[in-house]
Amino acid sequence: MPLYHTEDQAMLADTARQFMAGEGAIAKQLRHWRDTNCKDGFGHALWKQFAELGFTGILVDEADGGLGMGHVEAGIVLEEIGRNLTPSPFLTSSVMAATALGGASAETKGRYLPGLLSGDSVFAVAIDEGAKHRPERIATRAQRAGNGFSISGAKAFVVHGGSADMLVVAARTAGSDEDHDGITLFAVPRDASGLSQDVVRLVDSSMASHVKLDNVAVDADAVIGEVDGGRELLNRMLNAGRVGAAAESVGVAGGAFDMTTAYLKQRKQFGQLIGEFQALQHRAAHLYSEVEIARAAVIKAQQLLDAGSEKADLMVSVAKAKAGKAAGLAVREGVQMHGGIGMTDEYDIGLYMKRDRALAEFMGDLYYHADRVAKMSGY
Repeated sequence: MPLYHTEDQAMLADTARQFMAGEGAIAKQLRHWRDTNCKDGFGHALWKQFAELGFTGILVDEADGGLGMGHVEAGIVLEEIGRNLTPSPFLTSSVMAATALGGASAETKGRYLPGLLSGDSVFAVAIDEGAKHRPERIATRAQRAGNGFSISGAKAFVVHGGSADMLVVAARTAGSDEDHDGITLFAVPRDASGLSQDVVRLVDSSMASHVKLDNVAVDADAVIGEVDGGRELLNRMLNAGRVGAAAESVGVAGGAFDMTTAYLKQRKQFGQLIGEFQALQHRAAHLYSEVEIARAAVIKAQQLLDAGSEKADLMVSVAKAKAGKAAGLAVREGVQMHGGIGMTDEYDIGLYMKRDRALAEFMGDLYYHADRVAKMSGY
């Protein structure tokens, strides 16, 4: 498969690029919601506009009212989100939760998908239970109670958890904490009795929460997929989130690169543009190459996921690690080439660094995924 977009995908990219650069711009969204200390960290009016453009239903099947597209198309939107640092629940709601709900019953889909498609609902995913991404270990327990389940445990850094109408919760219904099997996914309403959240603001001004579940009672219809057999669906959701975060990281890297090269073309030192200094030209050329390699790795991972390839799992981790490394380089070089003003809030380049730090940890950092690639490759 060629590592570039088809004609239809290019049209989607043009639409997303224009929309994010206009409505999702940093001054209009990120700085506004940060400076007003918004409890959600994003604008619900913008989320409604996402829905009007059909973005919220990109990964929802046509039979369920969505567009029935794939991870390549979702990644196109996410790259532009990253390029403009647009705060939105797209990754958690329209990518990860939508992937999980794809394996839900018709009744559960009918309960939640219409709100997602209309932009009236926001979803979050509650998987990790510690400071680091370690989905191999799940200690949160769900025990049968009456005609449903009672869930108890704790989840950490649930992005948009405080704003979510529903949380996709991964809990253990059988086995020990490290067992592969015995996992079940649940759709838990925000107002469920026994569910509490401690909301925190992350380094990039987005909002997350530490979730506690104290005998949260849900009925049997809250189960997404199969009881005890949710690991496969969980892995699909994780891969969707990982490749989505990688696509957004490529956007962050691209946005930082564009901002830096523009600055190199206007800032003067010793009577000449600093972009004329060969040392900075070499660094900019190296950075451009790294960003393009990361973009190619992400597109390949997206294509393999859409094709259902057995190689997708490996390539997703390659993409997440490579995109994280490229974005980290882009924001560091950006701040450094901007000089002293790169450390001030007046310039947006520092905001790219903050977004990179949050994305780097989301769904596993580059070290987690590099280790995963090594293990899957037999090392």
